[in-house]
Amino acid sequence: MKSPGYTRKACGTLPLAPPAYGGYTGPMQTRRALTVEDANQLIPWVESVFGRLDAHRERWQKHNEGLQILDVLWGQRVESADNPDHDEYIRHRRGMEAAARAIQSLIERDLIGRGVRLPAGGLDSGIVDFPSTFEGRWIYLCWQRGESCITHWHELDTGFSGRRELVDEDAIVMGLDEPLPDDSGLDF
Repeated sequence: MKSPGYTRKACGTLPLAPPAYGGYTGPMQTRRALTVEDANQLIPWVESVFGRLDAHRERWQKHNEGLQILDVLWGQRVESADNPDHDEYIRHRRGMEAAARAIQSLIERDLIGRGVRLPAGGLDSGIVDFPSTFEGRWIYLCWQRGESCITHWHELDTGFSGRRELVDEDAIVMGLDEPLPDDSGLDF
């Protein structure tokens, strides 16, 4: 349903995502209510972050597979310094640890640090939430990887399964509540 005098920008061509570790460099305030258009402008950035996360997750998985092979061959004996495959074991352990640190850092700096919420399972399913307000309460604008723009929202306690379709008459007021409601219900 359309509200008179308002046209929400159509989902369509989005600007190219910024290069890795470039582009949108200023951190977003974490307790800021985003409008639908604010959130849509962050989508290329979030897509680029997921691309970098994918690379680190693939690296983690490669090292994990190497450790599994060594475990089948040697069991706990591979941990012994005199084992012929001990150096490879150490290399895989360190590689997994480095990849895990890189993943955590990206999530904290480039998602949470910009006010974007990664819900439980969001890394695997490509789901993020953008905090917004609607009718005097906090809500999340919900986006799943591959969607060209924000098309759904949900209450703080309902998650992805409680997504509601975004309609123009709601979209024009989301994120505009002043003063901001109590943010104690936000979980990031």
